[in-house]
Amino acid sequence: MKSVSIFNHVLGPVMRGPSSSHTAGAFHIAGMARSLLAGTPRRAVFAFDPAGSYAATYVKQGADRGFAMGLMAKPLTDESFFTALDDAPQAGLEIEFEIRQLANPDHPNAVEIDLAAPDGASLRLVARSIGGGEVEFTHVDDRPVLFNGSAYETLLEVPAEKAESAKALLAGDNQSFDDPVATHEDGFVRLTARRKAALSASFREELRALDDDARIWQSTPVYFLQQGEPLFSSAAEMLQVAAQHNASLGRTALAYEAQLLGLSEDEVLAETLRRYDVMVQSVERGLDPEFTGLQLLPASAGAIFNAEADGRLSVRSLHTRAAARAMAVMHVDGAMGVVCAAPTGGSAGVIPGTLVTLAEERSLTREQIALALLAAGSIGMILAIRGTFAAEVAGCQVEIGASGAMAAAAVVDAVGGTAQQASDAAAISFQNTMGTVCDLLHGMVEIPCHTRNAAAAASAFVNADLILGGYTNYIPLDETIDAVYAVGLAMPAELRCTSKGGLAVTPSAQSLKVLCCQSGCSSCR
Repeated sequence: MKSVSIFNHVLGPVMRGPSSSHTAGAFHIAGMARSLLAGTPRRAVFAFDPAGSYAATYVKQGADRGFAMGLMAKPLTDESFFTALDDAPQAGLEIEFEIRQLANPDHPNAVEIDLAAPDGASLRLVARSIGGGEVEFTHVDDRPVLFNGSAYETLLEVPAEKAESAKALLAGDNQSFDDPVATHEDGFVRLTARRKAALSASFREELRALDDDARIWQSTPVYFLQQGEPLFSSAAEMLQVAAQHNASLGRTALAYEAQLLGLSEDEVLAETLRRYDVMVQSVERGLDPEFTGLQLLPASAGAIFNAEADGRLSVRSLHTRAAARAMAVMHVDGAMGVVCAAPTGGSAGVIPGTLVTLAEERSLTREQIALALLAAGSIGMILAIRGTFAAEVAGCQVEIGASGAMAAAAVVDAVGGTAQQASDAAAISFQNTMGTVCDLLHGMVEIPCHTRNAAAAASAFVNADLILGGYTNYIPLDETIDAVYAVGLAMPAELRCTSKGGLAVTPSAQSLKVLCCQSGCSSCR
C-alpha cells in the first residue's frame, strides 16, 4: 500500500485552477518530462486518447498551458501562464497537441509525449494524471517504469554482464531510499532507483563509463521527499494511534506528517498555515464584487455574501457564509487564479469556505486552524490510499464529496471533538454524497461545480453537528470509502468528467455560450 503525504497528495498543490488533474497534473507531467530529457526540448507533442478526459478538457481546463509552463520550467502560479502558448515559440519551443488512439489508454488522463532536444536527441514517454495533481510515468523510451515525482527517480540501462557493477555503484553513494530494482530484457538490465539527491555530473560519468551502451534517465521530484515511514495506513489504524496517545485527529495527523517527511511539528504547522493563507486570499479575491474571468457563470459569491450580511436572505446563517466563501474560491479557480487544491482543484472551495467561516465564528487561533486543516488532510489521506481523487475515475463523489468529508472532520476537530467523532463525521458525509457524478458543463469547472462546493461547505457543519450531537455511525470510514470507490468504478465514462452525460448534455447546457474573453483565455483560441 502506497505512502501518502498530506502536503504532497491531499492539501495541495498550490496551483492555478481550474483542475488539479488537468492543470496541475499537466504541469507536473511536463516538468518531470523536461528533467528526463535533461533540458528544455525544441519540440513536444502531447497525444490524448479520444475516449479519455484530456481530449475533452485540455483546452478549457488549461492543461495546454500547464504542459507549456512545465516544459519551460516556469512556476504554475506565474502570471505568464495566460500567455504560455504564445511564449513557448519565442523560447524556441514548438508544442503540438493531438487526439488519437493511444497504444494503451489505461487511464482517462493518459498522455503520450514525444520530445525532441536541440541536440537531436529524442524521448518518448507515457504518463497519466491520477487526481489531485498526482502523476505517474509508466514508460520511458518504451521501457516500463513507475515514476511518480516522489524522489529523484533514476533509470539506468546497461548490458546484463555489467549488472552487478551498476548495482554496486548506485547503492554505494548511500543516496538511494531502497535497493535498486532490476529487470532483464534482450541482454540488458534496467535498474530503477529512488534517490534522495540528483546524480552529480561526476557520478553520471562513472555510470556511463560502465559501458558504451549505458543509458541514464532521471526525473526530479515534485513533492517533499519522504524521509520516514507512515504511522498508519488506514482509518482504523489512525484511530488506534489517536486513542493510544489520547490525541485529537489533528494532533495525530501532525505527528504522521512530521514523521513521514522528516520535519519538525513546528515546520509542519507553518507549512499548513502557508497553505491556509492561500485559501484565505482566494476567498477574499472571489468575494470582490468586481470579480470577473469565469467562462460560463457571472460571479455571484460576493452578492450572496453581502445579501446574507444585510439580512436579505431567508435566515442569517454561517452555512450561507460558508457556502458563499466556497463559491468565491471556485470563482478564482474557474478563472484560472491561484488556489490550494483540497484535495483537488474542482473541490478547492469547500475547506476554505468551511474553515474561514468557522475561524471567524469561533475565533480560532492559528494553531487550531492548522490542526483542523491537518485533520481534514488525514481524511483525504485515507481516500488517497484506498481510492482516488480523480473524478475521471470515480465521479464527483471523490472530489467535492471528499472535500465535504474532510471539512466535516475539520469542524469536529476545531471545536474539540475526538478523533473518532471526526472520522464518523467524515464517514456520514461520504455516505450522503455517494454516487455523485461528474457532469461539468462544456468541460469547465463551473456548473454544477460551484454550487456543489457551496452545498458541501454548508453541509460540513451539519454532518459535524449530527455526530457531535449524538448520531451513531455504523459504517466506519474505511468501509465507507471502499464502498464509495466501488460505486465510482461502476459509473459509466459519460458520468466521469467527460461532459458526455448528466447535466452536461441537457439542451440548456448545450446552448450556453462562453462569457469570458480574458487575455490568453483558452476558450478564445
